[in-house]
Amino acid sequence: MKQLKFGSTGIEVPSVILGCMRMNSATAPEKVLQTAVEHGITFFDHADIYGSGECEQVFANSLAKTSIKREDLFIQSKCGIVPGEMYDFSKEHIIQAVNGSLKRLQTDYLDALLLHRPDTLMEPEEVAAAFDELATQGKVRHFGVSNHNPMQIKLLQKTVQQPLEANQLQFGLMHTGMIDEGLYVNRKETQASERDGEILEFSRLKNMTIQAWSPYQASSVKEVFINNDRFPELNQKLAELAEKYHTTPNGLASAWVLRHPANMQIIAGTMNSKRIEEIAQASEIQLSRKDWYQLYLSAGNGLP
Repeated sequence: MKQLKFGSTGIEVPSVILGCMRMNSATAPEKVLQTAVEHGITFFDHADIYGSGECEQVFANSLAKTSIKREDLFIQSKCGIVPGEMYDFSKEHIIQAVNGSLKRLQTDYLDALLLHRPDTLMEPEEVAAAFDELATQGKVRHFGVSNHNPMQIKLLQKTVQQPLEANQLQFGLMHTGMIDEGLYVNRKETQASERDGEILEFSRLKNMTIQAWSPYQASSVKEVFINNDRFPELNQKLAELAEKYHTTPNGLASAWVLRHPANMQIIAGTMNSKRIEEIAQASEIQLSRKDWYQLYLSAGNGLP
């Protein structure tokens, strides 16, 4: 399993994260956890809203049935979304959310806490107060954000004392906006629009780990693109290069994300043990520059 540094911490973490959003629907969650750990995936991503908290509970109950030790894992959760109502970065909500996650996960601490989606009513001082309390109490070791742009991060970091180590952002072969805007600098095409505020380059400058979510989804149709008849050219190229690199299309799509030098982790949300194994093994693949760009072009992108 390819390892990388988590943000600016110096801590080595696996490049593949197991996303636990579907943990409550897994038919054999203990097997899922064991397969992941056996293949070097010891980083698990949660959120307080996944399954309305049930996913964290299933994870903890399943972990207790294995011989896997808590101290060998990196457990991350997120908070800030009140489904269907609002986003809430108040100190009260953050503290309450973390305490709830700790109870459901049956652990004394989170290795990382991320703020889930931006709250436009955010008061950075409240976030800072919450983070200080959680850090002082030993309940959270590291902090980060999800789906935030550079200015939102800068606003937080003005008051928050702890480094923001990670940012979860959607990224994959069929969701390449972060790359497009950099390639189309000084052009008039739609791809030149800076929708993400140059978050890719910002993350590299600030040593923030990008965690790529929904890497196998075509955001235009909200479907998985692998083996999808809507995307024949991409799937033909995936099959061709998967044979060359002795992997599967699923593994190759993962290797494509991990080939980028921006210190990325990939979040695999599958509960299928075979796919977990494929993705874990693909973390060791180093695509050539030419093959990486061939896949980018096969996904319907162009080069200016």
